[in-house]
Amino acid sequence: MNYSSTCSCGKVAIKISLPKNIEEYEPRACDCDFCMARSLSYLSDSNGQLKVYHSSELEPFKQGSEQASFWQCSSCHDLVVVTCEIDNHTKGAINARMFEKQYNLKPAVSVSPKTLAPEEKLNRWNTVWLKVEFCD
Repeated sequence: MNYSSTCSCGKVAIKISLPKNIEEYEPRACDCDFCMARSLSYLSDSNGQLKVYHSSELEPFKQGSEQASFWQCSSCHDLVVVTCEIDNHTKGAINARMFEKQYNLKPAVSVSPKTLAPEEKLNRWNTVWLKVEFCD
């Protein structure tokens, strides 16, 4: 199933392909200080794909173990996606807020990657995150 959305100002667009209906997924709410302060939760499926358009409008920054990059719109500062390079592929998870207004998403479940060692994080992300492509 294919879905599209934009950040609040519309400068960054995304297209996501998921094997199931988006309303069947449970967003994952990371319990780290950064994500909790911003009420962030993420959607992904290892069999899905995400295309992020207008990547020149995105600003990356690091948090926690600094293995992942958080990408926000340079205009409205919406966090769009979190990514990491794993096995020569960009893998990531989309900010569930990108779809909250359009779809009836399930309540987020709490996850705690901060308790994992860096290698364990990569292994976990590799099993749950989707393939990400940045396009201009």
